[in-house]
Amino acid sequence: MKTVMSSFDVYVATSELNRLIPGSRIKNVYQLNGSTIVLKLYKPNQQMQLLIEAGKRFHLTRYIHEKPSKPPTFCMALRKHIRNGRILEVAQHEFERIAILRIDTKSGGMQLVIELFGEGNIILVDPNNRILHALKFRKMRDRNIIRNEAFVYPPPSGKNPFKLKPEEALKIKSFGDVEVVRALTRFLSIGGIYAEEILERAGVEKTTPCKTLTQTEIDRTFKALNQILSKIRNGEIKPSIIMDKKGEYLDVTPICLRRYSQYKHLTYENFNLALDEFYTKTVTKEKIAKLSEKLENEVARYKRILESQRKALEKTRRQREETRKIGDAIYLHMHELQQLINYIVEEKKKGKTWEEITSKIRKRKNRGEKPEVYFHSLIPEQQILTVRVEDLTFPLNLRKTIQENASSFYAKSKKAEKRLRGIISSIRKTEEKIKALQTKSTREITTAEKAKPLKTIKRQWYEKFRWFHSSEGFLIIGGRDATTNELLIKRYMEPADIVFHADIIGAPFVLIKTEGKTPTEQTLREAAQLAAAYSRAWKQKLPVLDVYWIKPEQISKQPPSGQYLTKGAFMIRGKKNYLRKTPVKTAIGIMKTEEIPKIIGGPASAIGKTANAYVEIVPNDLPAGKLAEKILKTLARKTRLEMSKQLQAFLVEEIRRFLPSGRGKILREDE
Repeated sequence: MKTVMSSFDVYVATSELNRLIPGSRIKNVYQLNGSTIVLKLYKPNQQMQLLIEAGKRFHLTRYIHEKPSKPPTFCMALRKHIRNGRILEVAQHEFERIAILRIDTKSGGMQLVIELFGEGNIILVDPNNRILHALKFRKMRDRNIIRNEAFVYPPPSGKNPFKLKPEEALKIKSFGDVEVVRALTRFLSIGGIYAEEILERAGVEKTTPCKTLTQTEIDRTFKALNQILSKIRNGEIKPSIIMDKKGEYLDVTPICLRRYSQYKHLTYENFNLALDEFYTKTVTKEKIAKLSEKLENEVARYKRILESQRKALEKTRRQREETRKIGDAIYLHMHELQQLINYIVEEKKKGKTWEEITSKIRKRKNRGEKPEVYFHSLIPEQQILTVRVEDLTFPLNLRKTIQENASSFYAKSKKAEKRLRGIISSIRKTEEKIKALQTKSTREITTAEKAKPLKTIKRQWYEKFRWFHSSEGFLIIGGRDATTNELLIKRYMEPADIVFHADIIGAPFVLIKTEGKTPTEQTLREAAQLAAAYSRAWKQKLPVLDVYWIKPEQISKQPPSGQYLTKGAFMIRGKKNYLRKTPVKTAIGIMKTEEIPKIIGGPASAIGKTANAYVEIVPNDLPAGKLAEKILKTLARKTRLEMSKQLQAFLVEEIRRFLPSGRGKILREDE
């Protein structure tokens, strides 16, 4: 299975990106892990995400990626220097696996150099070609990636095939006995797959030694190379994911390769889409494989512990039985053993040497005399007498009485018994741990396999505002802040619309987009409820609030003489039509779809018509984050929604988009 992009892939990907993203602003930078960043890009009415994984890939992505709560240092450095920068160009360095983003920033023109070979790197280069930051700093034989040093590209891996002159093709023969397929990868900056493809199209055996190549074979080889180069240069591509018979992804290519002619192809509109789909799925499989390996290693570790505990169990059992048997044997032969000890002690008092005592005992033992028959050996310096009784060989301390020696062995047996109980308890816990890990492994791997990568949502134009569709189908939109208040009135308000505002300082403007139709009292009250819920009344925990509606011609940005209107504020002239005691509450609902469940918000009477389940919320004391989690838990229970961690995190954020500013609670939580 493919793991990294080839130089051909980089050429096609950069060509596509150079048509799609120049002119876009870098809205934000996220670092997903130690090697991957995502640039959030913005163009008027268009948002994109550029994913860059050092040493592996770079492409636009439509998927939602989990971001760490605390941005790493490199991410913060990129935010400092290139956030809000404008992308000028995307290029490939020569025909290497190196891409360059040229960015116009407030500090001048910068480059983000993306190295896709080896371990890879992402390097930020300043307007003076000095290294500002890098994902990995390092010193190398041919160059250094060190802060403030001049940036130098790595030595070329081969000649740029686009710059190859016809007469230079003969240089391939200089590789001598090297197989032509290997020589091509060294001579030109291309990988093994494309070297094989070129030779297959040229009808040249890939194992042919370079020195035996004929002029005709060389001509055919470089003609096949130029045909492929011409296709990608002219955009004659057919981006495809290659699948085996089991449906597993094998490769992703910008053009059709003969080596894959017998395989199934999934074709895509452009190469970035194909790269995104291929790597998203294969990275997910890699994560599952790593998770499986991690859990297996953990289980294996505990199995090793269990094996060690079982060996300790058997050893301790033997110790318990043996020490108890020795204690029994000492008591059973107490008289004879005491006689033997007494004899040794008395002989020593007579001034006999240990050797003399031992020699005399052995002679008496050979005659079968008791208690000498029990004698085995003697260690004088430690005063230890070793005896052999009933096939048991054990030491006796000459400084102790025979009863004391027996008691010490019984004490050891009791200690072994106590240790035995502890080992048995530990074994039971280890077995339970292994069982729990195996259950966890099965559950987590199954969950990971079922969890589909989440694609980013393509939002409608009105989703930048507070919004909902009334029970009669009217689109109702309201400002989120001063900026969107200003935008709402200046750009989106039309003569036939109806404008709402809560009778309080610190409230959004709300529009009913009538499209020339006349809404009923129901829609008017629903719009008023949006205006009330997202006003300052929520923070003040007011239960009701007066809201009025007016016509667009009653609104003006022209203040009275000598006064000034702040951003998002407007003058209102003429009669106001009040809807008194509008309840300060709203509802959050969920709509289950084939893709990602959709969160909607608005008055219960409106969203209740389309939501699979919803809850009403009112001002209270629960912080927004905890309230969002509680709402999701309630909605998931009501709809029996199964969620991955990623989907759960996404839906919590979606719910927060619909929460009023302030604290609250779920109304009628007992339902």
